[in-house]
Amino acid sequence: MKIAIAQCAPALGAMKRNLDMHREWIAKAQATGAALVVFPELSLTGYYLKDLAADVACSADDPRLAPIAEASREIDISAGFVERSKDAKLHIAQGYWSGGRLRHVHRKVYLPTYGIFDDGRYFGPGDRLETFESVAGTAGIAICEDLWHLSVPYLYAAGGASVIFAPADSPGRGVAEGGDLGTAASCRMMDRFYAQYLTVYVVFANRVGHEDGIAFWGGSEVIGPDGAVCARAKEFEEELLVADIDRELIARERARNPLLRDERPDLVFRVLAERMGVRVTE
Repeated sequence: MKIAIAQCAPALGAMKRNLDMHREWIAKAQATGAALVVFPELSLTGYYLKDLAADVACSADDPRLAPIAEASREIDISAGFVERSKDAKLHIAQGYWSGGRLRHVHRKVYLPTYGIFDDGRYFGPGDRLETFESVAGTAGIAICEDLWHLSVPYLYAAGGASVIFAPADSPGRGVAEGGDLGTAASCRMMDRFYAQYLTVYVVFANRVGHEDGIAFWGGSEVIGPDGAVCARAKEFEEELLVADIDRELIARERARNPLLRDERPDLVFRVLAERMGVRVTE
């Protein structure tokens, strides 16, 4: 089965223009025969929104999201937006649309507020890590910083996920040994580690373009449950990346490498509960 990543450059705060852009990328993905197209974090709004966040915020049933829902009658779509929850809080969110409606929303749990990042000043954190059924299999969504926390992919895999969608707005920073971009080296190592040791597909969808003098490096990739690179996009350029997802490969790798089968979530739960002073009865 084919899936696509739209490695695009959203315009900051220009939701109408970004919706038009989404339509173009969705059409390109459909033309390849892909069953799903994944967009980066905040693909409908841009990233460094600051005080613009409230202006572009949407409830899950906002009419501005209707074109995405309608397009999902032909191809599943995962796209990023600012969600205004019922209690009026703003969240960095990634939706999954299929069959004409929004099937799942993940709110970014870990909000980086250090260095060049200021998420925690403008957004509230999510408090759920739930799996859902996607066209690619049981899935979980980890938005950018979420993936840097070991607990997130672990909980998804322990909850039955076979694919982790990782939409990101990752800026290019630093230089790694050998002259490679430091951010790219770190992300690629992380993607491969999670994919191979949790025996899942990792679908890393990063954006490109510039905002507030920051360059986003792209390099989107799909890593298989054997740790192999299924497909990787160029750096700093827009690109539609298409990759094949083989569900049988997941089963083969889990039989060959049964780390997930032998995992002890009950033990993890008990140890963490004890450290938090919570009494667990047998």
